Amino acid sequence: MGNGLFKIISISLDMKQTLMLSFLGMALSLATQNCSPQTTNKTSNSDPLTKMKLIPGGTFTMGGRSDQAYQDEFPQHKVSIDPFYIDTHEVTNAEFDQFVTATGYVTVAEKDIDWDEVKVQLPEGTPKPLDAILKAGSLVFKETSGPVDLMDYSQWWHWTMDAHWQQPEGPGSTIEGRMDHPVVHVAYEDAHTYAQWAGKRLPTEAEWEWAASGGTKDKYPWGNDPIENATDKANFWQGIFPYKNLLQDGYFGTAPVGSFPANSYGLYDMAGNVWEWCQDKYDVSSYTQDNNKGTVKNPNGSTQYNDPREPLSPKHIIRGGSFLCNESYCSGYRVSRRMSTSKDSGSNHTGFRCARDLCPSKKNSHLYINKIQIRIETDKKSA
Repeated sequence: MGNGLFKIISISLDMKQTLMLSFLGMALSLATQNCSPQTTNKTSNSDPLTKMKLIPGGTFTMGGRSDQAYQDEFPQHKVSIDPFYIDTHEVTNAEFDQFVTATGYVTVAEKDIDWDEVKVQLPEGTPKPLDAILKAGSLVFKETSGPVDLMDYSQWWHWTMDAHWQQPEGPGSTIEGRMDHPVVHVAYEDAHTYAQWAGKRLPTEAEWEWAASGGTKDKYPWGNDPIENATDKANFWQGIFPYKNLLQDGYFGTAPVGSFPANSYGLYDMAGNVWEWCQDKYDVSSYTQDNNKGTVKNPNGSTQYNDPREPLSPKHIIRGGSFLCNESYCSGYRVSRRMSTSKDSGSNHTGFRCARDLCPSKKNSHLYINKIQIRIETDKKSA
């Protein structure tokens, strides 16, 4: 190759690189503009900020806040969270219906059980049930007739065929008149798919706890009022679980979203009503791992599933408690309370809400920038 031609190519590449870098600056500028807090008066479901609150960033101590805390709520550890958006309330039947109507989506509970998927979560050698049993369905709560062993969940949870989000209590039930209630019988996959469709995502466990706390150190999302004085604060089980519900909050099952006061961040039902999926995998050792790192910035959970009680079952975190929570049973309405459930399971007390990055386009811009930089370097090497 002649020196003249080589110089022309080099100049051409330099100009191309200059133009590319100029374009990158514009892309970054646009991404930064999108990072500014936004408000909207729109009510369209397509607007990602509809019914969302901007949660300020901050550093807090994550983990057990009372003598009721369970072992997996420790050790307490420092976490730093960037600002983010989160839904003001749980996803409702009406909102989920829009999603299903638009996409034709079929939830996990509406599909027959795939034995090949289930058997890997069970001890080796577990016999296959009859095909008549491996039918679509979900878990439905049924009040017991009297006291039972609270370690035996089968006393009140019943596998109910054809129970799903449109038939919360099974065949013959309906969501008619309950379109403003949280959608239930959603598995992790269902919640994740809805969030993607809505241009959002599921919150991390750390984001969820920070949002529920309202930026305080209180025990509950409503403050520190004891549970016996909180019947007007959240939808939970008053009385003796699981056979005597005094209905002091006015509801036996789910309540319309926003029926109880919001927390200090303007979020409803961060305690009670339904458990809410988080994106984190459940790992009983994750808090210990994070504690060893000092202050962890924007943690998104473990890379592995790890529940020694059910080592074959992949589980995700759920937060917030439900209409079934009671001091004698789970106290899930505490800010720091964490639970886990199999990612392919749903029930009539499990729902979700969505989150969204303050600056979702920034990540895409960085990916695009990396691609352009790689392209420039490749062009140089080719020359």
